[in-house]
Amino acid sequence: MSQSAKALPSHDRVGQQQKKPAPDSSFGLWLAGIAFTVAIAAIGFALAKVPGFDRVGPLACAIVISVAYRQFFGYPEKIRSGIQFSSKRFLRFAIILYGLKLNIDVILHQGLGLLVRDIGVITFAILATVWLGKLLKAESSLVLLLGVGTGVCGAAAIAAVSPILKTKDEDTAIAVGIIALVGTIFSITYTIIRPFLHVSAIHYGIWSGISLHEIAHVALAGAPAGQDALAIALLAKLGRVLLLIPLCFILMYWMKRKDTENTQETKIEFPWFLIGFILMSLFGSYVLGKSIPVSKGVMDGVSSATTFILTSAMVGLGLNVSLRDLRTKAARPLIAMLITSVLLSVITFFIA
Repeated sequence: MSQSAKALPSHDRVGQQQKKPAPDSSFGLWLAGIAFTVAIAAIGFALAKVPGFDRVGPLACAIVISVAYRQFFGYPEKIRSGIQFSSKRFLRFAIILYGLKLNIDVILHQGLGLLVRDIGVITFAILATVWLGKLLKAESSLVLLLGVGTGVCGAAAIAAVSPILKTKDEDTAIAVGIIALVGTIFSITYTIIRPFLHVSAIHYGIWSGISLHEIAHVALAGAPAGQDALAIALLAKLGRVLLLIPLCFILMYWMKRKDTENTQETKIEFPWFLIGFILMSLFGSYVLGKSIPVSKGVMDGVSSATTFILTSAMVGLGLNVSLRDLRTKAARPLIAMLITSVLLSVITFFIA
């Protein structure tokens, strides 16, 4: 073979290398993608301070903004790598930090009775939502996410189980948006009907804690009934957050068994971020405030940072949502979740 013939493939390879973006350019676009999600999250946070939107929360506001951006301007493909990094890595990091909100010591010493009811609530919410979803012929993956979100702790629970269930980013974003909307409606409804219920503040607090969707919703509904009601409401809610840990392992086992029955060889990745969640929970429960004194202001700052990181991750998920698909996919799961939420509120009112 002549030297000129051998040189041709080498020349082609050089040409191909020249067509690839320079490393600095790729890194810059990656940073731009992260900056984009952070910017939208900041806008979501600002919007959530506006009267009316403050009831919905920054996560839902950021998702709405990112969905609207997708519909008007399309997906920003050039910075996709950074956006995907935010939607996946930020999501897991936020769940790890979320563990600091869970005081295991308080639950084990004061909330064991509530924990039993919390187990019943989670079981009922998931099974009822999935069953209703089948009756309505709704999207199964979306229905399961909503069942978990309704039973455990809203958006955080959905974010935690979505990697295990291998759900689409679009379904995760839709589920988070629905859970934020429905949970807000229910928490506001609770505050409106509270004066007409003629129950004690403790009863009302337990009811709020074991039936409402997110910690923010429980705080919103429980605060008007006084500090005692709010404290017991948050305790009941944190019991449900604690149960997210065994639920994730149950779902892992279910997914592996499902793949085996379908003769698939799909590998279920172990959710290492869940170990981080457990470690942070233990650290927050037994070290912070005891061996290491920390002010309430610092903890509030960490909580806000956690929410902001999770909101940034939601932007990446929201950009994957198509309004055309939303109209066809969201209606039936929403109905299933609404029915479950109403039934859950009625049943838990009598067992609180």
